[in-house]
Amino acid sequence: MRVSCLQENLAGGLRIVGRAVATRSTLPVLSNIMLATDMGRLKLAATNLEMGISCWMGAKVEEDGAITVPARVFIDLVNALPPERIDMELIVRTQTLHLQCSRFEANIKGIDAQEFPLIPTFERDGGLELDADVLGEMIDQVAFAAAVDESRPILTGVLIDFGQDRLTMAAADGFRLSVRHQPLSGGGGERRVIVPARALSELARITRGAEEPIALNITSERNQIIFHQEDAGGYSIDLVSQLIEGRFPDYTQIIPTTYTTRTVLDTQAFLKAVRMANIFARDAANIVRLSIVPGSELTPGHISVAATSAELGDHVGEIDASVEGEEIGIAFNANYLIDILSRVGTAQVALETTTPSSPAVIRPVGGAELTHVIMPIHISG
Repeated sequence: MRVSCLQENLAGGLRIVGRAVATRSTLPVLSNIMLATDMGRLKLAATNLEMGISCWMGAKVEEDGAITVPARVFIDLVNALPPERIDMELIVRTQTLHLQCSRFEANIKGIDAQEFPLIPTFERDGGLELDADVLGEMIDQVAFAAAVDESRPILTGVLIDFGQDRLTMAAADGFRLSVRHQPLSGGGGERRVIVPARALSELARITRGAEEPIALNITSERNQIIFHQEDAGGYSIDLVSQLIEGRFPDYTQIIPTTYTTRTVLDTQAFLKAVRMANIFARDAANIVRLSIVPGSELTPGHISVAATSAELGDHVGEIDASVEGEEIGIAFNANYLIDILSRVGTAQVALETTTPSSPAVIRPVGGAELTHVIMPIHISG
């Protein structure tokens, strides 16, 4: 293999695939990045067996070939090189990649590319295309609610439900639930899959700002999903993820259908008040107390956000709100509120509550069809 490319282009491609490299693995090749020539382009690939990312970039190919090299060494080296042309040549006999850029030279010992796991590539037949910005927004508004704890693997994923005329994403961790609906043109064929939240977050990261749509299809064995984006900032990208097997909980049973109090307030003001209270709450199990008071003929409704720390002191902030219904006091995990309020994407939000011990619902006002359910924290006294 003999190939040349620009340093900034190679560094950009490595940023795309680098997050798929296995950090802890008994297979040394999974700590490597594969470099291969492919139809006149340079292909970079990395996988941890659960997720794989392939990236094709422009390059001058003089001789075909493939090699895998240690990811950390290769990425650090390329990032440190000057922004000039990089010439790479594979010495097959020793499986060594010789690299030259300006007045710098390096030899990196690699592992034969034949030992690298096969990463499926995207096939256009039967694929579905989605707007990249919309898909990225949906992922951002839902994936954060997925569980991190591996004790219930099904909850570490995001349910993607392809309906005839709309796409639904849902994630839950037992304490909160996020559901986003989006109209779908062309029909999705009514399929339901569970994709690891980490894979979706990586997809949103590497395709952010790209203008081209994202195409996807599910492999015939239905155990993998492949996302593809052409010409994403000069790169073509495939992200392949294993699907999580099992049945996702019926989240529709969790969403309250009624409320006794509905509070509409400014999103940024609410977010700022919760963040200020969290300065004290973070040393007290992240608990913030909300006191919602309806208005009268003379005074507007308001909501106070308070937190108390036995060691640090206490804080209370008050913001105006439009309150419909009964007065209520309720407590939440501040971090959960911050996660939700920083993602709703509208100037106002509606908080729907029933009792201090019942799930509450947060929805954007005048925005996307988005529902967040959050469990309150019981406080004695």
